[in-house]
Parts: sequence; C-alpha cells; structure tokens
Amino acid sequence: MTDSLHEMPNIPEPTEGLTDEDKKFNEIAELSKNGYLLLKDNRIDEAEHAFRKILELEVKNNYALVGLGDAARKRNKFRDAVDYYTECLASHPGNNYALFGLADCYKALNQYNKAIEIWEQYLQHDDRNITVLTRVADAYRKIRDFRQSKLLYLRVLDMEENNPYALIGLGHLHYDFKEYRDALYYWQKMLEINEASVDIRVLTSIGNCHRKLKTFEQGIYYFERALSMDADNFYALFGLADCYRGMNQQFRSVEYWNKILAKDPNNKVILTRAGDAYRNMGDYDLAQQYYQRALDIEFDVYAVLGLAMISKIQGRYEESATSLSRLIQSDPKNFRLYLELAECKMNLNDRQGAIAALQDFQRLGIRNQLVSEMLDRIKPREA
Repeated sequence: MTDSLHEMPNIPEPTEGLTDEDKKFNEIAELSKNGYLLLKDNRIDEAEHAFRKILELEVKNNYALVGLGDAARKRNKFRDAVDYYTECLASHPGNNYALFGLADCYKALNQYNKAIEIWEQYLQHDDRNITVLTRVADAYRKIRDFRQSKLLYLRVLDMEENNPYALIGLGHLHYDFKEYRDALYYWQKMLEINEASVDIRVLTSIGNCHRKLKTFEQGIYYFERALSMDADNFYALFGLADCYRGMNQQFRSVEYWNKILAKDPNNKVILTRAGDAYRNMGDYDLAQQYYQRALDIEFDVYAVLGLAMISKIQGRYEESATSLSRLIQSDPKNFRLYLELAECKMNLNDRQGAIAALQDFQRLGIRNQLVSEMLDRIKPREA
C-alpha cells in the first residue's frame, strides 16, 4: 500500500469488455485526478491542460470547470474564475466546490454582498461548515453588519470553543466598531490559548486596544513583546511611539518615529508625527525640517498646520493666520484649524476676526464644545 495519491502506481485500467462510454468515463476520472494533483503541486499549466482535455470529452464536466476555476483563482485571475464557476453552476446547481470558489472570488474582488449571497446558498447544503460560517461572518464584518457578523462568529464558538478564526474575527469586529474593551477580551483569549507560540498580530492588536483605551502603559508592554519578536515591526513601532506620545513623553515617541523612518523615509504620516514631537519638545528647527520633508512628498494638512503652529509660537501671527485660512479651504470641517486661527486673530487684537472664524465653523452645523467655549469666552457680553 502507498501513503498518498502522489505515490500511487500507474496501473492501467482493464479495458476488456468496456463500452466506449465506460472508457470515456475512466479517461475523465484519470484526467480529473491528475489535474487536481497537479493543481495541488502548483503545476498550474499542466493542470489546466488536463482539465481542458476533459472538456473536449465532455463539454460541461463539473470537475473540469471547477478545476479551471481553481486554477484561475490560484493565478489571482478572479474574474476568469468567476466565469468558470458560474458556468459549472449553470449545469450543476448546488455544486459545493463551485459555490465555495465563487464566493471566495467575490470576496477577493471586495464584492462582499455577492460573496455572502453565494455562501448562504452553500450553507443550505452544509450549515455546520465552520470554514464557511467564519467567512460569511468576515464578509458581514466587511460590510459593517455588526449584528449578523457577531451572530455567526458566536455560532462558530458554540460549535468549536476557542475557534481562532472566530475569536480573531470578534476582536476585529468590536475594534472596528470602537468597542475596545470587548475587542480586548477576545484578543486576550487568543493570547491565553497560544501564550507559548503567540502570533505577533495578537500582541499588536492587544496593544492597539490599550492605545485606544488610553491605558498606554499596558499597551507599551504588549508592543515591546511584539518588538522582541520582530525589531522592525511597523505596528509595534507605531504603537510604542503613539503610547509615549499619549503619555507626553515626546523624547521617547520620537525615538520610535525615527526607527520607522529609517526603514520608510518617505512615510508622510510618520514625518508629520515626528515633526509634532520635535515641536512639542521645543526643537522648532528640527520640527520644520520634518514638516518640510513631508510637504516635499505631497501636500499634507498636518505638516502645514505644524508649520503654522510654529509660526504662532514664535509670534508670527499674521503668517500663521494666512496659512490657517488656506488650510480651512482644503479641510473645512477640521475644528482645530478654526481654534488656532481664532487664537492668532486674538493675538493680533482682531477680536471680531476671531469671533467670525469660530462662527464660520458653527455655520457648518457641527457641534464642538471647544469651539463653543472659546466663542463664549471672547464674545462681548450683552448689556
């Protein structure tokens, strides 16, 4: 006996007494078996050749059409794969392999509603398939249907306690909906199950929950654990920098912003964050260099804002007000710009200009407590 299909001896089928139909059936079976073995070995050209030979023998053969769909999917040619699976389903409705492949293609094409529709058809035939249930839950998460997504993830956990895909999915789901404590619960469960061989993404996800909850010191512990596994991990470096920023330890945060920039010197977001850190440390020359590096890549609201803030700090109020007014045109809903502009106007002894700036923001119909408080503070009291 042999251990796997790869090692099976090529014993010719007895042909005596077989009809032409029997011979065709045997040939198709052999081609199909070989095609799928070739596909498993990533010998895609040879697999496709075998499947096309089947279609010469039987035009609508379901194994060949699914095989060609699988081959196209392996090449990331998802639209071609959709055509093969759809053709198969037209002749063989309810073919589970075609349904599964088709749904996966729609998912890869970000057509999540179509993927859900196909997976729901699959579940009519096999409603306890955990792989499909988690994929449907993932798709509902992508279209931000919190209730349906959570329902399916929990259904998986009822069937298989501590299923990693369901726990990870629930972690992402709650995080996406800003329910950080619930997200933390599911990520912590993942850590408890795999403490000895934890995936670095679990550690950075736990760290991110703490970052969002502003429990920065706890977040630092998990990001540092992640860095001990991969010293260049972007998410761990970013998380540490942002935690130290939240703790107002700018000198520590800039250390990690610069570690990211050492690997990715043209990261505009990180350049502006580093610029902010240097500005908050009072190193205005260095801050300006970082903001300018960001602007050399392309226009960036936060880089221009950072430069305007430096101008304001250094008493160049007119220059700062001009920059802020231009920024408001490109980012009219950013309340912070109006507050900074109003402060510049006040420093220029232009109270009416400050009031006008804050009222411009209020006319957008957006409520903001800081804007309202400043307006109350600077508006003259009515007699």
